[in-house]
Amino acid sequence: MKADSDISRLSPSMRNHLDSPASLKGEQVAARVTQENAEKDEWFVVKVTHFDRETREFEVLDEEPGDDEEGGGQRKYKLPMSHIIPFPKRNDTTGIQDFPPGKHVLAVYPGTTALYKATVVQPRKRKNDEYVLEFDDDEEEDGSLPQRVVPFHRVVDLPEGHRQ
Repeated sequence: MKADSDISRLSPSMRNHLDSPASLKGEQVAARVTQENAEKDEWFVVKVTHFDRETREFEVLDEEPGDDEEGGGQRKYKLPMSHIIPFPKRNDTTGIQDFPPGKHVLAVYPGTTALYKATVVQPRKRKNDEYVLEFDDDEEEDGSLPQRVVPFHRVVDLPEGHRQ
């Protein structure tokens, strides 16, 4: 059964979230919507609509598909547990993971619902609970990487084997 090995690769805090996958219903999560053999991983913020205990798959809804999508409506996906990463709870900062400077993470790019690989520049500040990140492939014309501020509840650990 593949799902158990998927869970063992996750950190203990993420495993706790997935111990009760049904509890994620209605929550926004990070979801990899590309196939296993895809050249690049695409991650989006989606809403969990259902968890099927038999197939151990999540049904999720991309509430804001991109402009280039045909039909322009909301898109639904059925995804295995290994393609879902719960976000930290916005209103509960106890027990959330702190990412040190230099750590590679997956984060929501400001103003979008897409997640990209980024590097932590400044750790989470307690007063505003935001990270300062540099996103890969986000170069200015002079080749420098702009520093972007992202709320802690939109930053997760970079999955093993991430392809960008």
